[in-house]
Amino acid sequence: MKPTLLILAAGLGSRYGGLKQIEAMGPSGEALLEYSVHDAVAAGFGKVVFVIRRDFLNDFRERILRRFHGRIPVDYVFQDLTALPTGFQPVAERARPWGTGHAVLIARPVISEPFAVINADDYYGADAFAHLHEFLSRPAHSWPPVFCLVAYELAKTLSEHGAVSRGICEVDRKGFLQSVTERTQVEIAETGPCYYDAVRHAYPMPPDAPTSMNCFGFRPEIFDFLESQFRDFLDASGTDPRAEFYLPAAVGTMIHRNQAKVRVLRTSETWMGVTHPADRDDVVERLRALVKQDRYPQALWND
Repeated sequence: MKPTLLILAAGLGSRYGGLKQIEAMGPSGEALLEYSVHDAVAAGFGKVVFVIRRDFLNDFRERILRRFHGRIPVDYVFQDLTALPTGFQPVAERARPWGTGHAVLIARPVISEPFAVINADDYYGADAFAHLHEFLSRPAHSWPPVFCLVAYELAKTLSEHGAVSRGICEVDRKGFLQSVTERTQVEIAETGPCYYDAVRHAYPMPPDAPTSMNCFGFRPEIFDFLESQFRDFLDASGTDPRAEFYLPAAVGTMIHRNQAKVRVLRTSETWMGVTHPADRDDVVERLRALVKQDRYPQALWND
């Protein structure tokens, strides 16, 4: 059974502003997520599922979905605020989605096979999808189940236009994830990557530190774990209109509870994304460079 690619496209893009998930970045007007679908098709994935907002559907159909017709089967689910387990209701003040952990959970009705998870507004590179496909295509007979995370070198994930938050991975000698430490205010200094504390004291970081960019590979067993944790989250924080159920934290809890193991797959790809508005021009130029290097055709879908 071919693995599925689950693309999270319901976020609000608070720092950047607007629907950057479908903004044209490529030389022929492609959004970043189109490069991910292109690379997933080339790697051998069998289906794509999008998590979107309901009010996003018309634009998404016109701008994105029609491009994949005849190339790979596509499905979508809505990340509605009311998509909650029985007995729970959102508070009236809540406007933002429930978080990336919830986004994955609501895809359960349309996914019964191994699947990868990525953000819609990030570029991951062909090597990442090759790693994910190879891992997810292996037979799985172990317990606890083994998931995977594609880790990038920290220096290849940073912005020249401002601070970012990055999840730094602790990996054991066997290559399994032990924890992810969220570092905020990570910037490029003269000496290399650093993170800054509240008083702007700089702490140097290794340029090759394995970094999570929310690129995971899962098996269907994860849905039971997510549902249990999401119920606990709602009991504890469901009345907080800004609280979110984050996927990386949920995976960390599974590791801590010995419910799952996570193999770290390292890639030398350079991640791309738009955290700050000024990042956009850099991404556009780098995509043009990849086209010149024959990594991609000038127009992704005209072949």
